[in-house]
Amino acid sequence: MPPAAPRLIDRDDLVAALDHAAAGKVTVISAPAGSGKTSLLRAWADRPGQPRRLALVQVPRGQQDAQQFWLAVLGAVRHATDADGSSDSGEALPAATPDFDASAMVDRVLSELADAHGVTLVIDDLHELLSPETPTQLTRLLTSLPSQTHAILTMRHDVRLRLHRLRLTGELAEIRAADLRFSERETRELLNVSGIALSDSGAALLHRRTEGWAAGLRLAALSLVGHPDPERFVAEFSGSDRTVAEYLIAEMLERQPPDVQDLLLRTSLLDRVNGELADLLTGRPSSEQVLLSLEDANAFVESLNPERTWFRYHHLFADLLRLELRRTLPEEVPALHRRAAGWFTLQGQVAEAVRHTQAAGAWADAALLLADHAFSLTLDGQAQTMQALVRAFPPGEDRPELALVRAMGDLVQGRLDEAAAHLAVAETYAATTTPERRRRLGVAIASLQLSLARRRGHLAGVVENVRFLDSPVSGQSDEDIALDNDLRAVALMNLGTAEAWSLGLPDAVRHLREGAVLAREIGRPYLEVGCLAQLSFAYIFHGADMPKIDAWATTQRRCREAIELAERYGWGTEPVIAPALMTLAGTMVWLGEFDEGERWLRRTERALRTDTGPDIRLLLHQTAAMLHAGRGRRREALEEFGTAEHLVSRLEGSWALASQMTGWLLATQARLGLPGEARSALAALDDERAGSGELHNARAAICLTEGDPAGALGALHDVLGGTAPVLGYVTVVEAHLLAGLAHRELGDQRAANQAAEQALALAESNRLVLPFAMTGSAELLEALPRHQTAHAALLDDILDVLHGSSPAAEEQAALPPAEELSPTELRVLRFLPTNLSRPEIASELSVSPNTVSTHLRSIYAKLQVRDRSSAVKRARELRLLAGRRTR
Repeated sequence: MPPAAPRLIDRDDLVAALDHAAAGKVTVISAPAGSGKTSLLRAWADRPGQPRRLALVQVPRGQQDAQQFWLAVLGAVRHATDADGSSDSGEALPAATPDFDASAMVDRVLSELADAHGVTLVIDDLHELLSPETPTQLTRLLTSLPSQTHAILTMRHDVRLRLHRLRLTGELAEIRAADLRFSERETRELLNVSGIALSDSGAALLHRRTEGWAAGLRLAALSLVGHPDPERFVAEFSGSDRTVAEYLIAEMLERQPPDVQDLLLRTSLLDRVNGELADLLTGRPSSEQVLLSLEDANAFVESLNPERTWFRYHHLFADLLRLELRRTLPEEVPALHRRAAGWFTLQGQVAEAVRHTQAAGAWADAALLLADHAFSLTLDGQAQTMQALVRAFPPGEDRPELALVRAMGDLVQGRLDEAAAHLAVAETYAATTTPERRRRLGVAIASLQLSLARRRGHLAGVVENVRFLDSPVSGQSDEDIALDNDLRAVALMNLGTAEAWSLGLPDAVRHLREGAVLAREIGRPYLEVGCLAQLSFAYIFHGADMPKIDAWATTQRRCREAIELAERYGWGTEPVIAPALMTLAGTMVWLGEFDEGERWLRRTERALRTDTGPDIRLLLHQTAAMLHAGRGRRREALEEFGTAEHLVSRLEGSWALASQMTGWLLATQARLGLPGEARSALAALDDERAGSGELHNARAAICLTEGDPAGALGALHDVLGGTAPVLGYVTVVEAHLLAGLAHRELGDQRAANQAAEQALALAESNRLVLPFAMTGSAELLEALPRHQTAHAALLDDILDVLHGSSPAAEEQAALPPAEELSPTELRVLRFLPTNLSRPEIASELSVSPNTVSTHLRSIYAKLQVRDRSSAVKRARELRLLAGRRTR
């Protein structure tokens, strides 16, 4: 077994310096490998009488993915707070996703640090983090740390962090290589505690030769333990790094038993090793016991988890072991990599398997392995790792299998033309493969074509590609079934999304529900969130031809459920949840909650920062235009409508909502004093599009701005008569308002009032406000006598919005929580300002008069009033009659 390792010594001065530095905000420990950075951290953390709450992040070697780093940071913070019982959230660590938003993750880490109080974040080996964008986000984290939170960073060389402001304000402490070097006194102490008898001159010579480098001293001490001639060893101790490394490898390996030497060499090609994997590479059992003994001997082996089942070698030691492996066993290196690749494949760690297959020089097998698992890697949030693996292939190995992998990367990043080009190469290659691979590759290609067609708005292409997925994958291995399920879940999500965009709503809802259920069953939460987000968008139009009570409230509830699930996995501000965020923002705008709608719209914008696709972005601009139009900012609305119209032109197929957007665009132009331009654009439309109800409304708006109310009524005839095709009843609400404005211009106030009342009747079920704001109907509504309307509460609420009053975010804030009205009581309350009797209210709500009486007694008690008129007055004070704002 390994010889006893030299013991550590107390470096109290250095520990005190770190303790003093920890009083600031950030401490940087930057020094070459083996300088004692980690040992200093351990001594500081274990200092008696000063318990510390540490969130420790060990950056693995060659870390490429920013996402994996930030997930580790968040996990460490939670572990630090959970360990001492200060947190009992039990919240699951966010899952990896291809649509990672580092900025949102930084905000999340800062939030949890603020709640934790007194946690020290330690990031060890920061230089191994190779993600180019991470230093910027890490700088923001470090400069924004909450009070009572400290960060310690260790690195072999400086990382580009912009911490100059912290340095100027004295909040940055730095410990460099010169600070970590052993003094001559400390060198002697290390030798003494290690039981090494060396003369003062020998100790001084060793100190000079190593220049106080901790790893050099430790390596020397390991070799000196039991050495027959320590003075000669020190005299011959090397100078250059290469000489020192070669000499010490020989000394250490020669002093280990043969089986330990063999284990160290054969497992050195791994970044981390456990007993099972070491057994496989050595062909012998009990490797875990050897690794544990090496760690106990401080022989440059460190455990990576509390259970001490995974280990890694000191980086410098591992490099040297690999050099010795290539020198002594060169013919076995490829086979060792192949064995490791097979083990990682069986464990589902495909990225590691591909790396070892590449290292074995088996480029063809590596390409096949990567192509077979690329779809799963993408869904697991390893898109960046996957692309790094692609780049690792030499130029001469630009194999056609990799075209499929490259297409997936392009699609994730919104490079649709590049994705199409790579898909064409992949399709050609698939035709040349074996029947089994042809089928498997064909399914993957078809699914990617489905996603590409959906992103481009080519809805016919979506349906065409879906037919290919009807037959099962040949072969029924577990891997085949898992791959098939992944692809089918993606297909259902894209098909349902395409159907929602084309307003094929019953099928859209069915397919998206099926996709969500399948995704949940196969353990793909990312796909489940994607299906539920698109389902939220589909629900806003489901049954939109007829007004249904609280239909939009139901849509909002579904949006929030999808968002809650996304947030559970850390995807709350990522593209996958954008449809739900957008739909929630849109419903807020429709209901006149403009401030709340703007908040959700801003969050949608953050989620779409990495998505450049025209499909989702045109909805973003349309919703922004609706918000501006509702607030009376018509110039801003026109600009947003114009941008959305341009994005529609980039789609390959027709878009079901295009007529609505074009109609609003032309009406906004006319209301801004450009009726001529609007009429010219209207004349340029084809007959089918111009015949839609939305364009009839636009024509009426143009006529009104031109002073032709009779022409406006003529344009509205088919919409109000039910013969013009419309997207939903909101178009009819808008038509009634335009008709009311036209009748008012013609001096027929009675007809104007009737039109306004019909618009209110249609809007009542969901408490719509936006059509009244966009058409500029304030004066029309103000002229409507209160005693002649059955919708006085909605009327007052709409006028509040049109006159610029900002709806309260929560109407019942002034009431104690126990006194909040139930949803049913709120529905009854809305009828109190009307002239309806109790039996008539019961008829409207489809309940018995006794039920209404029971609810009224409860309402009076909660509002602390005695009669109907007092209840109405109190409800107005508390803004409880704005039913659309009730959650």
